[in-house]
Amino acid sequence: MYKIPKQRYTQEFKQEAVRQVESEGKSPAQVSRELGIAEQTLSNWRKASNAGKLGTNGGKPITPEQMELSRLRAENARLKMEVEILEKATAYFAKVSR
Repeated sequence: MYKIPKQRYTQEFKQEAVRQVESEGKSPAQVSRELGIAEQTLSNWRKASNAGKLGTNGGKPITPEQMELSRLRAENARLKMEVEILEKATAYFAKVSR
């Protein structure tokens, strides 16, 4: 079984994601899709932000390029997992049909 490596996100990325939901009025599902993160992860970040535990270190905001890179990395990991599953299925059906 393939395990997806744990992603590490910067504080600024988390804050920007929370800001998009709370300030811009976007839905959590829409923001999570755009950023390539799980909706539950975004929910956890929002809870931490509301509790004051997300941290405000005064760093510079995340650029759109960094957000796109993170989304593409997540999509790449998902696609690799899909390819692995398809390769296993192909090998199984090739063996069964003989």
